[in-house]
Amino acid sequence: MQMKQETRDGMQIEWDMPILMSDGLTLRADVFRPIGEGQFPIIMSYGPYAKGLHFQEGYKSHWARLTRAVPSLLTKTSNKYQNWELVDPESWVQDGYVIIRIDSRGAGRSPGLMDCWSAQETQDFHECIEWAGEQAWSNGKVGLNGISYYAMNQWNVAATKPKYLSAICLWEGSSDYYRELARHGGILCDFLDTWYKRQVLGVQHGVGDRGSKSIVTNDPIAGPLNLSDEELLRNRLEIDSEVLNRELIDDYYYARMADFSQIDVPLLSTANWGGQGLHPRGNYEGYLRSASKQKWLEVHGDTHFTHFYSEYGEPLQKKFFSYFLKGEDSGWDKQAPVSLNIRWPGEKFVLRPENEWPIARTQWTKFYLNPENQSLSPERNAAEKILSYQTMSDGIRFMTAPMTEDLEITGPLAAKLRISSDTIDADLFLVVGVYDPEGKEVVFIGSNDPRTPVGLGWLRASHRKIDPQKSTPYRPWHTHDEKQPLIPNQAEELDVEIWPTSIVVPKGYQLALSIRGKDYEFDGTAAPIPNAPFPMKGVGPFTHTNPKDRPPHIFNTLNHIHFSKDFTPYILLPIIPAKND
Repeated sequence: MQMKQETRDGMQIEWDMPILMSDGLTLRADVFRPIGEGQFPIIMSYGPYAKGLHFQEGYKSHWARLTRAVPSLLTKTSNKYQNWELVDPESWVQDGYVIIRIDSRGAGRSPGLMDCWSAQETQDFHECIEWAGEQAWSNGKVGLNGISYYAMNQWNVAATKPKYLSAICLWEGSSDYYRELARHGGILCDFLDTWYKRQVLGVQHGVGDRGSKSIVTNDPIAGPLNLSDEELLRNRLEIDSEVLNRELIDDYYYARMADFSQIDVPLLSTANWGGQGLHPRGNYEGYLRSASKQKWLEVHGDTHFTHFYSEYGEPLQKKFFSYFLKGEDSGWDKQAPVSLNIRWPGEKFVLRPENEWPIARTQWTKFYLNPENQSLSPERNAAEKILSYQTMSDGIRFMTAPMTEDLEITGPLAAKLRISSDTIDADLFLVVGVYDPEGKEVVFIGSNDPRTPVGLGWLRASHRKIDPQKSTPYRPWHTHDEKQPLIPNQAEELDVEIWPTSIVVPKGYQLALSIRGKDYEFDGTAAPIPNAPFPMKGVGPFTHTNPKDRPPHIFNTLNHIHFSKDFTPYILLPIIPAKND
């Protein structure tokens, strides 16, 4: 495979530039540079989605949704170089950046054994950053930017402290391989299995002529080799089966988790309120736990990709990188540590700066579950009762009275319950929702589904053990290092983490907590989105239905919520009072 060079669309481009790894393997990168001599800052990405796959071809549904939301994209550049979840080189090169896209080991046009999020990938990424910083056209400052996978592996490589790494922008990228990607509350998520087959296997190196071709170079995006199915299988590790067979956290998971105490590079962590199922938790946890003295948190709404390219998000990224990679007075030094787009029904967002996360003035308030009328309120009812629900039903919903004034809830949530099951285990699915004055649920455009609820939490009862040193009342930390089976029909106390959210519940609206034994669905139907890559019923691809992980004889049963004089279940809400100006 030979490197090709050309000048087009205002850029100098090297296609398939070789990057030699320390073990002798050569990765391939596409490099987009400003025309002419000079030294420039670098924006780099490394991942398995094939650097040559055209966004419009590989992700038709998402491209259609993106251009409807951000129509200026259609006229801003030629869009010939758009690639899924990465910056548009035409937009960034004209601002004086070098854009480098690297196919990860075993993916696209890079050979080798494919092992997603592995220690080997992190080592490769580290070496690529070191290589880039020493090129003649580099100013010695490398920044990392990208969505999802291209954000998730930033946490890992930043902890290895590459010499030239100068700033990272983690756009909707999880940071805990077990709790946020593989197993929610210990429950196996279907996502890895479907994602791997849908987005990775089709671009594995060696698919060759059976895969797509670049619309720019006409080269096969998965390399020139045409390997057999047996050869392809030998060249990859099946991560979907790994997480199925590993219910508890072990070295496999730890190898894919960053050491946050080693991350000291300036960082911008951006989350999505509607990202239930994968990314938002990692952006909050990574922001809080990283050792960086210069770090910022931003939270927005809409789809997984809209604001990365929008007139709101792209200038934010460039403001950040110009400050740290170019040394320009971009005004970033005046950026608030935390920027929250506070969410209202109707997809209304109000941007508000804050000094910390969680917000210091939060009024942590317990809303108790009332078994007599299934209400939800700050007043405790000391009734003795047991409420039961069939786990494959919609469960039990507890609702507040209509609000007498607007109520803002912004931050992490948690529930404390006393649960029993007719069997030795129980999977809990908690849903926080908002209902309008007519009793209709208000849903929101989420990162991967157009009809998401306000908040979600999960917990397998046998994984109820928590680490008291890492836990807080609003964010219990489950160890997932041993199973504690239930005794049938014997109640146990559970602390359930509900991922952070934001919603202003307007006057006349109601807040609800639903306790279920299966995934949330808005109305049982899939949203009518053309070319949708998966059914969108409320949680997108982040379902939990694998019968090997959730055998029906254990999880298709009756669960029971226990109320007593000395214990009433509750949800802890982060209520935000208005600022005193």
